[in-house]
Amino acid sequence: MIRVLLAEDDELIRTALAALLEREPDIEVVATASDGRQAVDRALSYRPDVAIVDLQMPVLDGIEVITELARVLPGCAGVILTGHGRPHLLRRALTSGARGFLAKGAPGTALADVVRRVGEGQRYVDPVLAADALTEPASPLTPREAEILTVAGADRPIREVARKVFLSPGTVRNHLAAITRKLDATSRAEAYRAARDNGWI
Repeated sequence: MIRVLLAEDDELIRTALAALLEREPDIEVVATASDGRQAVDRALSYRPDVAIVDLQMPVLDGIEVITELARVLPGCAGVILTGHGRPHLLRRALTSGARGFLAKGAPGTALADVVRRVGEGQRYVDPVLAADALTEPASPLTPREAEILTVAGADRPIREVARKVFLSPGTVRNHLAAITRKLDATSRAEAYRAARDNGWI
């Protein structure tokens, strides 16, 4: 019997997924959680074989939960469930120690199959997300530009950014102008959002 913890902040989805998994003769949902901290606490109490964690959770997000579980409960295989399957999130999830990464739009039987696979020590990555990750364009930003944009954010004052990256305000302004052009953005805020959404910062 594979013991499963299911962490999902949407009660309707959590209940539906638990019911779906409970129909499987070899899977038992031993605990559920509605936020990331509760997921870690219940995993420590119930010691599941597999933790299925929604990517977007209150308190701790799914990747933070999986990272924490890898530290405190290494025998528990983590699966990230997401409605937002951007390739950079896939890379972050796998780096966190997740054994599986599944889109919420996957067929109903897929979740049980993934639970079995990761329970046996295998990995599973949604094939569409894997294909997207392989074809995702490389970042057009240099490492220095990525650092400056990360510090600058959408609207941090130029002088403050300059102090943090040890450059003059004029040099920071020039870098941010070049970044905005490279990302075909109309403003620094738009450039920041584009870089963040593509996983370049």
